[in-house]
Amino acid sequence: MSTPAIPTASEKTPDRKAERRQAIVTTAARLFAVKGYANCEMESVAAEHGVAKGTLYLYFKSKQELFCACVDQGMRELQETVQAAAEGEAAPFDRISAAIRAYLLFFERHPEQVELLIQERAFFHDRQAPTYFTYREQSRERWRAVWTGLVEDGSIRPDLNVDQILDFIGNLVYGTMFTNHFLGRSAEEQYEGIMDIFYRGIRNSQT
Repeated sequence: MSTPAIPTASEKTPDRKAERRQAIVTTAARLFAVKGYANCEMESVAAEHGVAKGTLYLYFKSKQELFCACVDQGMRELQETVQAAAEGEAAPFDRISAAIRAYLLFFERHPEQVELLIQERAFFHDRQAPTYFTYREQSRERWRAVWTGLVEDGSIRPDLNVDQILDFIGNLVYGTMFTNHFLGRSAEEQYEGIMDIFYRGIRNSQT
């Protein structure tokens, strides 16, 4: 397996350092997902990446710090992907649909991130808040504004609580993401099903 290109030791600019750090994280994320946190040592990451183990410690003080950086980078990329998809649409409902689709497709294309979330919970369950939910909370205000606007313009039921809507959708796609990963289901098909039931409901309008 080929490894990412690595800048030489003489390349000291902040951009080069950031690129090298990100390349290490990308390699480590893949190995943690395959080997598991307990069985993936810094030596393995260094060998896979083609650097000396000491080089890793220039960027990360410990295996735990490296693992957390992998999870953090994945969740940051998820948020950026979802936001970019949403910003490509003007209408509120289209923005919501685009965000849900982008979310599910992100995890289908990056299954290692699902494995990292599972491992984070297993090995670091005493952390104050899992990385996933920390990032989800950060985006909450942005989506609260979208749903509040839909309530105010009469597009959805006025008795609905916006925070309940946010929790419902957040928990729905979170569970769907794991189901897709464990059972090998298509993100695109699951997205279509969610949109159909969520927007149209399940009750026959003729009854």
